Amino acid sequence: MAQDPVGQSLRRSFARAAKPLLSLLFLCVLWDLTVRVLQIPPYLVPKPGDVLVALVKNWPTLLAAAWPTFQATIYGFIISIAFGIPVAVLIVISRRAEDFVYPLLVFSQSVPKVAVAPLFVVWFGFGLVPRVISAFLLAFFPIVVSAVQGFKGVEPDMLDMARAMEASRLQTFRMVSLPHALPSIFSGLKVSVTLAVVGAVVGEFVGANAGLGVVLQRAIGNFELPTMFAALFLLALMGVVLFWLVELAERLSIPWHAARHEAMLATA
Repeated sequence: MAQDPVGQSLRRSFARAAKPLLSLLFLCVLWDLTVRVLQIPPYLVPKPGDVLVALVKNWPTLLAAAWPTFQATIYGFIISIAFGIPVAVLIVISRRAEDFVYPLLVFSQSVPKVAVAPLFVVWFGFGLVPRVISAFLLAFFPIVVSAVQGFKGVEPDMLDMARAMEASRLQTFRMVSLPHALPSIFSGLKVSVTLAVVGAVVGEFVGANAGLGVVLQRAIGNFELPTMFAALFLLALMGVVLFWLVELAERLSIPWHAARHEAMLATA
């Protein structure tokens, strides 16, 4: 009997999607049982049902608040890609840049973003810009590190072959270095996009009048824990969706790598 590759791919996709949903359902059941058995007061930990009610009841408000957070996340993520990959290339091709720039990047990551985020409000005012900068700062470093590792991981024999064929530096980068580094770059992008969500919320904590971070602050101040958990659920959902979108872009950009990864999972 002939195999149906499309059907097999759909079944594998359904199985991958079902597993996290089952895990989420299990966690919700465990959460509800824990609250009931230990009799935890609702002002400390709400029940999953109360969170669901708050999510449905406040859905228009939460959805409207999610849009500014999503904007800041996307803008910060895109800017981090636009700066991160060129900086990684500069570090790889220049030993002097690596000696001077890399330590500064590590130093910048050691500075708590919550501590410097109020400065962005002072410099740029209340609005989108401080949130975008906060998202950019958190998303930038993983992209640089992963891209540097990817470019440095190119096999010397492949570079020697490109030189033997008299390929220019640009051709070598486009046909050898970049394809080899893309799996590492996409790994960094997956981490980066989730950190961009965190950065956007940090920016909203210190200076914003809209966004899920503002909803969280108000809910905590009013002890509306179901609303707070509903906002946290939307933030987590936003991070998961953006992660899946980056993974989809990886599958479309380097299908050979995705196919090899699926083969490894199938044989595991």
